[in-house]
Amino acid sequence: MRKIPLVSIIFPAKNEGNNVHSTLDSLFESKTEYNFEVIIVNDGSTDHCCDFLKGYREKEKILLINTTGIGAASARNLGAKNSSGKYLIFCDAHLSFEDWWIDYLLEPLINNETDVTTPGIASAENPTVIGYGQTLTTTLKAKWNPKQNNLFETAIVPGGCFAVKKSTFHEIGGFEGGFTKSGNEDIEFSIRLWLFGYRCHVQPKVKILHLFRISHPYLVTSEDFKYNLLRMAYLHFNPKRIQKCKNMIRQKKARNIESVMIKNGVLDIRNHFFLSENMRMIGFLKSLIFIFNDQRYFLHYKLIQNII
Repeated sequence: MRKIPLVSIIFPAKNEGNNVHSTLDSLFESKTEYNFEVIIVNDGSTDHCCDFLKGYREKEKILLINTTGIGAASARNLGAKNSSGKYLIFCDAHLSFEDWWIDYLLEPLINNETDVTTPGIASAENPTVIGYGQTLTTTLKAKWNPKQNNLFETAIVPGGCFAVKKSTFHEIGGFEGGFTKSGNEDIEFSIRLWLFGYRCHVQPKVKILHLFRISHPYLVTSEDFKYNLLRMAYLHFNPKRIQKCKNMIRQKKARNIESVMIKNGVLDIRNHFFLSENMRMIGFLKSLIFIFNDQRYFLHYKLIQNII
């Protein structure tokens, strides 16, 4: 009889209103063979969205961590740091779940078919509209993949819901903590997974419902998105691609952001990533193929020139 590993389900939350309550109700009502703990990182909410947890019926299974606005990436890292599970599932705090979603999501990880899994993510308002992982367009916009019948690779693992072994998460350093508030942290995390040689797949057997919102329930400015875009570029892209990202932003603003990032040590982090022993060439190849939609049959030397 196989031992069932503990799973840690981590929810960053900020000004979620009633969404945290309804998400937890759906989670605890869904069927699973796994034991799991819930970690909620309440990142400086001002709407008391987590106050109900004091009297919640499943409160013994929930660890609440209160922070003062550290951002989505750092909130997820803090949740992982305080987790006890062998496997981590990161979720937004505005989801609905179906029976056995945990079991099917973890199945390919348990069987060593992949290193990270994400489900089909459907709109809560229109459940027939479903995306299956993402790729990037030439302008670095995330584009949802169509469904395939079996487990299949994806360039980008959406931060709204994905599963990963804790050891994998820690080996690549978790989410990059230098991002502001929210935006692109899941894309950067996915790029780094591929660069470190890990596999990312969609598990089409699972569908979760996601509340897609027009705007965040907290202030996220265009400056935050610009900063995160350039930070991601400086962490991973070659000079040509970095310049393309800078061209998407007004030159003066790009120079200001660039100055702040360099002062904050982004180039040291970039060098750490590129010099890591764990960055295998297969990761480089796959990252270009699945993220930038380049042709599959580049010569190795040309691939290296395109990256570094």
